[in-house]
Amino acid sequence: MHCPFCRHPDSRVIDSRSTDDGAAIRRRRACPECERRFTTQETVLLMVAKRSGVTEPFSRTKIIAGVRRACQGRPVTEDLLAKLGQQVEEEIRCRGVAEVPSHEIGLAILGPLRDLDEVAYLHFASVYRGFESLMDFENEIAILRADRAKVNGTSGQSES
Repeated sequence: MHCPFCRHPDSRVIDSRSTDDGAAIRRRRACPECERRFTTQETVLLMVAKRSGVTEPFSRTKIIAGVRRACQGRPVTEDLLAKLGQQVEEEIRCRGVAEVPSHEIGLAILGPLRDLDEVAYLHFASVYRGFESLMDFENEIAILRADRAKVNGTSGQSES
């Protein structure tokens, strides 16, 4: 690790601590040349394989931005969006792979978004799954109603 002050090509680790629930390591370092101290943060890069074949680093910010568009006009706060982004990232990282296909990230978003706001879920799912007709929406709404009925212990027939 190059010293950010004198650019010496080596440094000594003084202290290491786990941060972000173990997703990163914060290291306190000292330069043997200029004797100044600095901090580095190391994270494991999670790569996303896009449909085009290109890979790019995973970005929680991109997840939140995509979900924010689906939640436009809905009563969803930035805190809830941040929490959803964290849930999705944790689920993806728990898989223990270095590279994840982008469609798996979309699938990982659907569950938490469905719990957060059903209308935003429908909006996101319609784009993600490529709904082409009203029938696609009707089928998804029927699934939502059936699942809600299971949770509530009702038949689901009288919902409006």
